Amino acid sequence: MREWGQFHSARNLYIALVGEVGELGELLQWRSDEDVSEFVASVEGRQRFGDELADVNLYLLRIALVTNLDINQLALGKISTNEFRYPVNLAKGSSDKYSDRT
Repeated sequence: MREWGQFHSARNLYIALVGEVGELGELLQWRSDEDVSEFVASVEGRQRFGDELADVNLYLLRIALVTNLDINQLALGKISTNEFRYPVNLAKGSSDKYSDRT
């Protein structure tokens, strides 16, 4: 057992998550969309991108556990909220934020 739980406060986990998101972003920074697609399609790129994505996911899951939140329920709730905020007839094909619609 590594006994890392003592360091896993919500605050510490959040800061670590931000770092991992930064590492994920670093893989994509300054690349065109086409370059990103090629990178993620390559064996090395897929591995590196997948590793960072997994790190982000693990920190999110750990934060949910430490804060006693059901991340799956939260995600389903957010999907429902977004379906209400962005009804298909108003949002399809548009990047406008719901509050900016007239």
